[in-house]
Amino acid sequence: MDNFIVSARKYRPSTFNTVVGQSALTTTLKNAIKSNHLAHAYLFCGPRGVGKTTCARIFAKTINCEKLTADFEACNECESCVSFNDQRSYNIHELDAASNNSVDDIRSLTDQVRIPPQIGKYSVYIIDEVHMLSQGAFNAFLKTLEEPPAHAIFILATTEKHKIIPTILSRCQIYDFNRITVADTVKHLQMIAEKEGVTVDVNGLNVVAQKSDGGMRDALSIFDQLVSFCGNNITYQGVIENLNVLDYEYYFRLVESFLKGEVSKSLLIFNEVLNKGFDAHHFITGLSSHLRDVLVSKDPQTIELLEVGADIGERYKTQAQFCTPEFLFQALKTTNDCDIDYRQSKNKRLLVELTLIRLCQLTDEKKKAILIDEQSITLQKIAVETIIIPENKAPISAKPTVHAIEKPKETVIDSKPAFQRPGSISISAPTVVTSPQETYQVTKVEEIIQNKPFTEEELEVAWLQYTETIPDQGRMKSFILSTKPQLISETKFEIIVSNTLQEKELKRLQPDLVTFIRLHLQNSKVGMSIKIAEETDMQRANSPEDRYKIMAEQNPALDILKNGLQLEID
Repeated sequence: MDNFIVSARKYRPSTFNTVVGQSALTTTLKNAIKSNHLAHAYLFCGPRGVGKTTCARIFAKTINCEKLTADFEACNECESCVSFNDQRSYNIHELDAASNNSVDDIRSLTDQVRIPPQIGKYSVYIIDEVHMLSQGAFNAFLKTLEEPPAHAIFILATTEKHKIIPTILSRCQIYDFNRITVADTVKHLQMIAEKEGVTVDVNGLNVVAQKSDGGMRDALSIFDQLVSFCGNNITYQGVIENLNVLDYEYYFRLVESFLKGEVSKSLLIFNEVLNKGFDAHHFITGLSSHLRDVLVSKDPQTIELLEVGADIGERYKTQAQFCTPEFLFQALKTTNDCDIDYRQSKNKRLLVELTLIRLCQLTDEKKKAILIDEQSITLQKIAVETIIIPENKAPISAKPTVHAIEKPKETVIDSKPAFQRPGSISISAPTVVTSPQETYQVTKVEEIIQNKPFTEEELEVAWLQYTETIPDQGRMKSFILSTKPQLISETKFEIIVSNTLQEKELKRLQPDLVTFIRLHLQNSKVGMSIKIAEETDMQRANSPEDRYKIMAEQNPALDILKNGLQLEID
């Protein structure tokens, strides 16, 4: 039986053209070889498994190749290439800085650098995980790295560039390797599966690519693991079962529950996920990713950001049609807040369940907000009102907009405008119903409100009557009762508040408050402004002594009282 070779080694790239996902870097290196502009030191940095050491080896083999191809790739036929492929080349030296990080190791390396190559032009020294070198080793390496012999080229590889001292960085050409995209990973895995005679599901390979987090070595290791689990037929179900990944189906069902407001169903789905052994934090981060994918599926311009298979992508597009951007924005914020609070929560399951309940309520809140906005616009712009026109009097307008309304059977007089608090579903304008002998007409608010002049006393009455629409426990009710509006022009009044909190609360009520006063005073031009009172000397005083001094200046009798009773300021 032949020894098994893992896919990461068996299918390791041997030329620049076979490197996956790093076309910009490989093109730059090939152009440097073509123009013979070779630096004496290179630094390859980037995440794990993206091809840093592989590209270093290919570069070392190519610059020593005796018969370069037309596109400047190694020929794999000359003595230098053959010795490299057989791992017996004396021109390429690899050093693991993780285990050879002392000053003595670097001194041994600098002594070796002086020896010229026996075959080829260059001696290439590949130092992997170079950030593991000690401070002394870095200092011992500086002079050799800056001025090596003409035949020596250093290639340093690291996953943590920030740990390398600036004096080393300044002596190298720096190449930053990118994470390999999901599409490139899937394409490469399909090629390997075809060579190995393995049937694969593209949706399953997308899960593998996402799990590998941009590292091809990780993706190939997972691929070997799946072949051992599934045999020569890798299915999507086999992938999610072996890798312990949550199925997309759970998240699609959850979003459907959110849109329908089905709290019980969403909690049962979450319980099912927990029973399968998944972590609640993993669940909530996966839900955030799913909502993000639904959001990018709404716009054709962002659909390319969706890194899933074609079948799953169609499901995302379908679900995105039923979700409004406002719902998705608010849902993403809710799940992100849950993710942030998860580590600090003592009852983590309850935190996630409360998040699911809030998500189910988003649709109802949105519908309610739409109704309130529409009705507020109706009140302010095209609000209608029933008016009284006795039989023996002419209508108010010569050409009013008239709609017939059925006469009521009973006589009802409403002395108070029918006005409701914000958040209620129905908001109606004040209505006055008269006896059956009178006729009824409805016209636009501009024709009804006569823009009558009003006094400050009438404004104060309307201001106080607004408190009857506020619940008794509302903290703004006491503020309105204790505050007097000041008329600053014929139609505009000003309210003075003590702090920004009162200003914020009053601004929240401002649209309904102004509408109420306009209807009460029969003047559509009424406006309100809010002003924060200037800070007094008493409020600026930081200590009891300062406050007493200010009080004593206003009332000198306090000093007499304090001295007579021998009191102290505490």
